[in-house]
Amino acid sequence: MDRFKSAKRASTLGIIGNIFLLIIKGTIGLITKSQAMIADSLNSAGDIFSSLMTYIGNKIASIPKDEDHNLGHGKAEYIYSLLISIMMILMALIIIKEGVITLILKKTYTFNIWLIIVCIITIITKLSLYLYTSKIGKKYNNLLVKANSKDHINDCILTSLNLISCIMAKYKIFILDGIVGIGIGTWILITGLKIFKESYDVLMDKAIREETKKEVLKIIKQHKEIKRIQNFNSTPVGYMYQISLTIFVDGNLTTFESHEIADNLEKEITKKIDEIYLTVVHVNPINVTSNTTKTK
Repeated sequence: MDRFKSAKRASTLGIIGNIFLLIIKGTIGLITKSQAMIADSLNSAGDIFSSLMTYIGNKIASIPKDEDHNLGHGKAEYIYSLLISIMMILMALIIIKEGVITLILKKTYTFNIWLIIVCIITIITKLSLYLYTSKIGKKYNNLLVKANSKDHINDCILTSLNLISCIMAKYKIFILDGIVGIGIGTWILITGLKIFKESYDVLMDKAIREETKKEVLKIIKQHKEIKRIQNFNSTPVGYMYQISLTIFVDGNLTTFESHEIADNLEKEITKKIDEIYLTVVHVNPINVTSNTTKTK
Protein backbone atom coordinates (compact mmCIF):
# COMPACT_ATOMS: atom_id res chain seq x y z
CA MET A 1 0.00 0.00 0.00
CA ASP A 2 3.01 2.33 0.41
CA ARG A 3 3.17 2.49 -3.40
CA PHE A 4 -0.33 3.93 -3.68
CA LYS A 5 -0.05 6.21 -0.64
CA SER A 6 3.14 7.74 -2.03
CA ALA A 7 1.54 8.26 -5.46
CA LYS A 8 -1.49 9.87 -3.79
CA ARG A 9 0.77 12.26 -1.87
CA ALA A 10 2.74 13.10 -5.03
CA SER A 11 -0.40 13.87 -7.03
CA THR A 12 -1.88 15.98 -4.21
CA LEU A 13 1.28 18.08 -3.95
CA GLY A 14 1.25 18.43 -7.75
CA ILE A 15 -2.33 19.72 -7.75
CA ILE A 16 -1.65 22.28 -5.00
CA GLY A 17 1.62 23.47 -6.57
CA ASN A 18 0.18 23.79 -10.07
CA ILE A 19 -2.93 25.69 -8.94
CA PHE A 20 -0.62 28.21 -7.27
CA LEU A 21 1.55 28.51 -10.40
CA LEU A 22 -1.47 28.77 -12.73
CA ILE A 23 -2.79 31.75 -10.76
CA ILE A 24 0.45 33.74 -10.68
CA LYS A 25 1.55 32.89 -14.25
CA GLY A 26 -1.90 33.46 -15.73
CA THR A 27 -2.28 36.80 -13.97
CA ILE A 28 1.14 38.14 -15.01
CA GLY A 29 0.83 36.67 -18.52
CA LEU A 30 -2.50 38.42 -19.16
CA ILE A 31 -1.32 41.71 -17.67
CA THR A 32 1.89 41.83 -19.77
CA LYS A 33 0.50 39.94 -22.83
CA SER A 34 3.61 37.73 -22.89
CA GLN A 35 2.91 34.75 -25.18
CA ALA A 36 5.61 32.67 -23.48
CA MET A 37 4.13 33.32 -20.02
CA ILE A 38 0.58 32.63 -21.23
CA ALA A 39 1.82 29.36 -22.77
CA ASP A 40 3.51 28.55 -19.47
CA SER A 41 0.26 29.19 -17.59
CA LEU A 42 -1.66 26.91 -19.99
CA ASN A 43 1.00 24.32 -19.30
CA SER A 44 0.26 24.67 -15.58
CA ALA A 45 -3.45 24.19 -16.28
CA GLY A 46 -2.54 20.99 -18.08
CA ASP A 47 -0.39 19.97 -15.13
CA ILE A 48 -3.38 20.30 -12.81
CA PHE A 49 -5.28 17.92 -15.07
CA SER A 50 -2.30 15.54 -15.12
CA SER A 51 -2.02 15.53 -11.33
CA LEU A 52 -5.77 15.02 -11.00
CA MET A 53 -5.63 12.06 -13.41
CA THR A 54 -2.69 10.68 -11.41
CA TYR A 55 -4.74 10.91 -8.23
CA ILE A 56 -7.83 9.21 -9.71
CA GLY A 57 -5.88 6.57 -11.65
CA ASN A 58 -3.79 5.71 -8.61
CA LYS A 59 -6.92 5.41 -6.43
CA ILE A 60 -8.54 2.96 -8.87
CA ALA A 61 -5.33 0.99 -9.42
CA SER A 62 -4.97 0.49 -5.65
CA ILE A 63 -8.27 -1.44 -5.44
CA PRO A 64 -7.49 -5.14 -4.74
CA LYS A 65 -8.53 -7.89 -7.15
CA ASP A 66 -12.13 -9.10 -6.93
CA GLU A 67 -14.43 -11.57 -8.67
CA ASP A 68 -15.02 -9.20 -11.59
CA HIS A 69 -11.34 -8.22 -11.90
CA ASN A 70 -9.29 -11.32 -11.08
CA LEU A 71 -5.97 -9.63 -11.79
CA GLY A 72 -6.76 -6.41 -9.96
CA HIS A 73 -7.20 -2.88 -11.32
CA GLY A 74 -3.57 -2.07 -12.15
CA LYS A 75 -4.23 -1.09 -15.75
CA ALA A 76 -6.07 2.00 -14.51
CA GLU A 77 -2.61 3.60 -14.25
CA TYR A 78 -2.16 3.25 -17.98
CA ILE A 79 -5.68 4.32 -18.94
CA TYR A 80 -5.24 7.56 -17.03
CA SER A 81 -1.69 8.01 -18.32
CA LEU A 82 -3.17 7.75 -21.81
CA LEU A 83 -5.65 10.53 -20.93
CA ILE A 84 -2.79 12.68 -19.63
CA SER A 85 -0.84 12.17 -22.88
CA ILE A 86 -3.83 13.10 -25.07
CA MET A 87 -4.39 16.26 -23.03
CA MET A 88 -0.67 17.14 -23.37
CA ILE A 89 -0.77 16.66 -27.16
CA LEU A 90 -3.86 18.88 -27.57
CA MET A 91 -2.40 21.56 -25.28
CA ALA A 92 0.88 21.48 -27.20
CA LEU A 93 -0.83 22.05 -30.55
CA ILE A 94 -2.69 25.09 -29.16
CA ILE A 95 0.52 26.58 -27.73
CA ILE A 96 2.47 26.01 -30.98
CA LYS A 97 -0.33 27.65 -32.98
CA GLU A 98 -0.31 30.76 -30.74
CA GLY A 99 3.48 30.95 -30.89
CA VAL A 100 3.45 30.90 -34.69
CA ILE A 101 0.79 33.65 -34.77
CA THR A 102 2.92 35.77 -32.40
CA LEU A 103 5.94 35.45 -34.71
CA ILE A 104 3.98 36.20 -37.87
CA LEU A 105 2.23 39.26 -36.42
CA LYS A 106 5.42 40.35 -34.58
CA LYS A 107 3.52 40.90 -31.34
CA THR A 108 5.21 42.70 -28.45
CA TYR A 109 4.38 42.91 -24.77
CA THR A 110 5.02 45.06 -21.70
CA PHE A 111 8.07 44.02 -19.68
CA ASN A 112 7.46 43.69 -15.94
CA ILE A 113 9.89 42.59 -13.23
CA TRP A 114 7.19 40.17 -12.03
CA LEU A 115 7.74 38.12 -15.19
CA ILE A 116 11.22 37.26 -13.92
CA ILE A 117 10.05 36.72 -10.32
CA VAL A 118 7.28 34.33 -11.45
CA CYS A 119 9.76 32.35 -13.58
CA ILE A 120 12.12 31.93 -10.62
CA ILE A 121 9.27 30.86 -8.30
CA THR A 122 8.10 28.35 -10.92
CA ILE A 123 11.56 26.84 -11.38
CA ILE A 124 12.06 26.38 -7.63
CA THR A 125 8.57 24.88 -7.15
CA LYS A 126 8.83 22.52 -10.13
CA LEU A 127 12.35 21.39 -9.30
CA SER A 128 11.21 20.46 -5.77
CA LEU A 129 8.22 18.52 -7.15
CA TYR A 130 10.45 16.78 -9.70
CA LEU A 131 12.96 15.58 -7.11
CA TYR A 132 10.16 14.16 -4.96
CA THR A 133 8.09 12.50 -7.71
CA SER A 134 11.17 11.14 -9.50
CA LYS A 135 12.20 9.34 -6.32
CA ILE A 136 8.71 7.88 -5.81
CA GLY A 137 8.27 6.93 -9.49
CA LYS A 138 11.57 5.04 -9.64
CA LYS A 139 11.09 3.36 -6.27
CA TYR A 140 7.65 1.93 -7.12
CA ASN A 141 7.92 1.81 -10.95
CA ASN A 142 4.68 3.81 -11.19
CA LEU A 143 4.03 5.11 -14.73
CA LEU A 144 1.56 7.74 -13.53
CA VAL A 145 4.06 9.25 -11.10
CA LYS A 146 6.86 8.93 -13.67
CA ALA A 147 4.71 10.82 -16.20
CA ASN A 148 4.09 13.51 -13.56
CA SER A 149 7.81 13.63 -12.77
CA LYS A 150 8.73 14.15 -16.45
CA ASP A 151 6.18 16.92 -16.60
CA HIS A 152 7.78 18.70 -13.62
CA ILE A 153 11.34 18.61 -15.00
CA ASN A 154 10.08 19.67 -18.44
CA ASP A 155 8.48 22.69 -16.77
CA CYS A 156 11.80 23.60 -15.14
CA ILE A 157 13.54 23.62 -18.52
CA LEU A 158 10.74 25.38 -20.35
CA THR A 159 10.34 28.07 -17.69
CA SER A 160 14.12 28.63 -17.83
CA LEU A 161 13.66 29.40 -21.55
CA ASN A 162 10.77 31.66 -20.62
CA LEU A 163 13.05 33.43 -18.14
CA ILE A 164 15.59 34.11 -20.90
CA SER A 165 12.78 35.46 -23.09
CA CYS A 166 11.64 37.79 -20.28
CA ILE A 167 15.18 39.10 -19.74
CA MET A 168 15.55 39.77 -23.48
CA ALA A 169 12.23 41.64 -23.48
CA LYS A 170 13.72 44.12 -21.02
CA TYR A 171 16.06 45.11 -23.86
CA LYS A 172 13.15 45.30 -26.37
CA ILE A 173 14.03 41.98 -28.04
CA PHE A 174 10.62 40.29 -28.40
CA ILE A 175 11.24 37.68 -31.08
CA LEU A 176 12.18 35.10 -28.44
CA ASP A 177 8.67 35.30 -26.95
CA GLY A 178 7.06 33.50 -29.89
CA ILE A 179 10.02 31.14 -30.33
CA VAL A 180 9.91 30.11 -26.67
CA GLY A 181 6.15 29.61 -26.93
CA ILE A 182 6.68 27.26 -29.89
CA GLY A 183 9.54 25.54 -28.04
CA ILE A 184 7.34 24.94 -25.00
CA GLY A 185 4.59 23.52 -27.20
CA THR A 186 6.98 21.25 -29.09
CA TRP A 187 8.52 19.92 -25.89
CA ILE A 188 5.08 19.13 -24.43
CA LEU A 189 4.08 17.44 -27.70
CA ILE A 190 7.12 15.12 -27.71
CA THR A 191 6.64 14.20 -24.04
CA GLY A 192 2.93 13.54 -24.60
CA LEU A 193 3.65 11.25 -27.55
CA LYS A 194 6.18 9.25 -25.50
CA ILE A 195 3.72 8.75 -22.62
CA PHE A 196 0.98 7.83 -25.13
CA LYS A 197 3.16 5.11 -26.67
CA GLU A 198 4.18 3.67 -23.29
CA SER A 199 0.57 3.55 -22.08
CA TYR A 200 -0.71 2.18 -25.40
CA ASP A 201 1.86 -0.63 -25.37
CA VAL A 202 0.70 -1.88 -21.97
CA LEU A 203 -3.01 -1.57 -22.78
CA MET A 204 -2.39 -3.56 -25.97
CA ASP A 205 -0.69 -6.29 -23.90
CA LYS A 206 2.86 -5.71 -25.08
CA ALA A 207 5.13 -8.62 -24.13
CA ILE A 208 7.47 -8.49 -21.15
CA ARG A 209 10.90 -6.91 -21.62
CA GLU A 210 13.45 -9.17 -23.32
CA GLU A 211 15.86 -8.68 -20.39
CA THR A 212 13.24 -9.97 -17.94
CA LYS A 213 12.43 -12.93 -20.17
CA LYS A 214 16.12 -13.86 -20.21
CA GLU A 215 16.14 -13.73 -16.38
CA VAL A 216 13.21 -16.16 -16.29
CA LEU A 217 14.87 -18.55 -18.75
CA LYS A 218 18.11 -18.38 -16.77
CA ILE A 219 16.25 -19.52 -13.62
CA ILE A 220 14.56 -22.38 -15.53
CA LYS A 221 17.84 -23.60 -17.07
CA GLN A 222 19.28 -24.09 -13.58
CA HIS A 223 16.83 -26.97 -13.13
CA LYS A 224 18.28 -30.00 -14.94
CA GLU A 225 15.03 -31.96 -14.51
CA ILE A 226 13.36 -29.55 -16.98
CA LYS A 227 14.12 -30.90 -20.47
CA ARG A 228 12.40 -28.36 -22.68
CA ILE A 229 10.43 -25.07 -22.56
CA GLN A 230 7.60 -24.00 -24.87
CA ASN A 231 4.76 -21.47 -25.16
CA PHE A 232 6.28 -18.59 -23.16
CA ASN A 233 3.58 -15.89 -22.94
CA SER A 234 3.26 -12.69 -20.91
CA THR A 235 0.41 -10.29 -20.13
CA PRO A 236 0.69 -6.89 -18.40
CA VAL A 237 -1.15 -6.58 -15.08
CA GLY A 238 -0.83 -2.89 -14.28
CA TYR A 239 2.87 -2.20 -13.78
CA MET A 240 3.66 -5.93 -13.45
CA TYR A 241 3.28 -9.02 -15.62
CA GLN A 242 1.62 -12.42 -15.53
CA ILE A 243 3.61 -15.06 -17.40
CA SER A 244 2.75 -18.58 -18.48
CA LEU A 245 4.89 -21.30 -20.02
CA THR A 246 5.02 -25.05 -20.60
CA ILE A 247 7.84 -27.23 -19.31
CA PHE A 248 8.62 -30.82 -20.25
CA VAL A 249 9.95 -33.30 -17.69
CA ASP A 250 10.83 -37.00 -17.67
CA GLY A 251 7.64 -39.00 -18.35
CA ASN A 252 8.78 -41.61 -15.84
CA LEU A 253 8.21 -39.20 -12.97
CA THR A 254 4.98 -39.53 -11.01
CA THR A 255 2.22 -36.96 -11.49
CA PHE A 256 2.96 -35.60 -8.01
CA GLU A 257 6.69 -35.27 -8.73
CA SER A 258 6.22 -33.48 -12.06
CA HIS A 259 3.66 -31.05 -10.66
CA GLU A 260 5.84 -30.38 -7.63
CA ILE A 261 8.58 -29.23 -10.04
CA ALA A 262 6.12 -26.87 -11.74
CA ASP A 263 4.76 -25.51 -8.43
CA ASN A 264 8.24 -24.83 -7.06
CA LEU A 265 9.27 -23.13 -10.30
CA GLU A 266 6.22 -20.83 -10.16
CA LYS A 267 7.08 -19.73 -6.63
CA GLU A 268 10.78 -19.24 -7.43
CA ILE A 269 10.23 -17.06 -10.51
CA THR A 270 7.56 -14.89 -8.84
CA LYS A 271 9.73 -14.43 -5.74
CA LYS A 272 12.98 -13.61 -7.54
CA ILE A 273 11.70 -11.23 -10.24
CA ASP A 274 9.85 -8.13 -8.96
CA GLU A 275 8.37 -7.36 -12.37
CA ILE A 276 6.35 -10.61 -12.33
CA TYR A 277 3.01 -10.65 -10.52
CA LEU A 278 2.01 -14.26 -11.26
CA THR A 279 3.68 -17.29 -12.86
CA VAL A 280 1.66 -20.15 -14.35
CA VAL A 281 3.64 -23.24 -15.36
CA HIS A 282 2.06 -26.08 -17.32
CA VAL A 283 3.87 -29.42 -17.20
CA ASN A 284 3.99 -32.15 -19.84
CA PRO A 285 5.77 -35.54 -19.79
CA ILE A 286 8.45 -36.34 -22.34
CA ASN A 287 10.13 -39.57 -23.33
CA VAL A 288 13.73 -38.80 -22.45
CA THR A 289 15.08 -41.51 -24.78
CA SER A 290 13.23 -40.47 -27.94
CA ASN A 291 12.65 -36.83 -26.81
CA THR A 292 8.98 -37.01 -27.85
CA THR A 293 6.03 -35.78 -25.86
CA LYS A 294 3.64 -38.36 -24.43
CA THR A 295 -0.09 -37.87 -24.81
CA LYS A 296 -1.74 -37.18 -21.50
